[in-house]
Amino acid sequence: MDTTELADSPSRADLVARAAKLVPTLRENASWAEENRQLHEGTIKAMAEAGLLRTRLPARLGGYESDMRTQVEVLAELAKGDGSASWTAGVWSISAWVAGLFPDTVQDEVFASPDDLVSGIISPTAMAVPAKDGIVVNGRWAFNSGAKHSKWNTNAAVLAMPDGSFQPVMTLIPLASLEIDDDWHTAGLRGSGSVSTVAHEVFVPDGWYIPLGGILQGHSGHGSNADALIHRAPIMPTACATVSATALGLAKGAKDVFFERLPGRKITYTEYTDQSQAPLTHLQVAEASVKIDETEFHVYRIADLVDAKNASGEPWTLEERARVRLDTGAACQRSKEAVDILNTASGASSIYTDVPIQRIERDVQTLNLHAIMHPNTNLELYGRIMCGLAPNTQYL
Repeated sequence: MDTTELADSPSRADLVARAAKLVPTLRENASWAEENRQLHEGTIKAMAEAGLLRTRLPARLGGYESDMRTQVEVLAELAKGDGSASWTAGVWSISAWVAGLFPDTVQDEVFASPDDLVSGIISPTAMAVPAKDGIVVNGRWAFNSGAKHSKWNTNAAVLAMPDGSFQPVMTLIPLASLEIDDDWHTAGLRGSGSVSTVAHEVFVPDGWYIPLGGILQGHSGHGSNADALIHRAPIMPTACATVSATALGLAKGAKDVFFERLPGRKITYTEYTDQSQAPLTHLQVAEASVKIDETEFHVYRIADLVDAKNASGEPWTLEERARVRLDTGAACQRSKEAVDILNTASGASSIYTDVPIQRIERDVQTLNLHAIMHPNTNLELYGRIMCGLAPNTQYL
């Protein structure tokens, strides 16, 4: 067992092996998930029964408090079967991690059943005002992955203070108190069910909202597990490592499905009756493999840095925070490049919806458009820091 893991939690190797066993099930259910724009119940049940939705829950409440490298390797494995399943499991893990920063009384209720799911959004697109013994929230949060299957929602809002100032806060709200706008009609990651949730005069009691600033800075827990290793990190490095894992798994999955279809395939309108004998194919698979290796480097560099910082307790430098965003963008870019090559090499027969490579292509394209993962945005951000300028975002 890795020394950073809790003594009574499953080992990294065990959890990754559990994820690997689910790849055929996830792939089998992926078409249904795309058509219905949400994960198949069988997919969720399989991940839950394997314990893969407990990795970032507090240990005292049935969770594993797995380190970041373990989380990344698990999610990458899941993405080989279905990018939407990996992405949604990652969002649930981030949101459960956020819930673990709330006071014990809140955690006890949220995790009364460790298989109750928490989804969430860190962009403060709602407003809140003070009320007796709490606040009242109104607003809308888009891209709320996995919300339909969740019991709780961690959502950021801007709290208007009596003195005229504003404070961003993270709220924890039952999904039953929110309206779901089923607006998830997309080209990629369709199975993630990333619908919008809407608050209409929702009362949030004291203790069920905490300052967002502390979550962004790190070491901000309010409960008895506040000093647990996984809760020392800021949210952005934690989230970036988590979602980058899906990009890595999609690229590896593309390689897997390409080679599964390779035997017996020819290159139409050429003399190559066996695609595997064509020099073009050799160049394509070699280049894609290099890009997958590069993706892995960037994803693992984030995860290992998060684990090292958590273990040492050392503060994060501005350059390290910006480099995490750089690595996230680079991982997405290299993953997409690898998938593009393998998709191009897959031929016209791959456009049928029962061939996974076309779904993988759309999923990885969607990841590259995500605001936190967008390669160009993250390159610019890191370049600003290198040139001595201040960052143009608080999300570091």
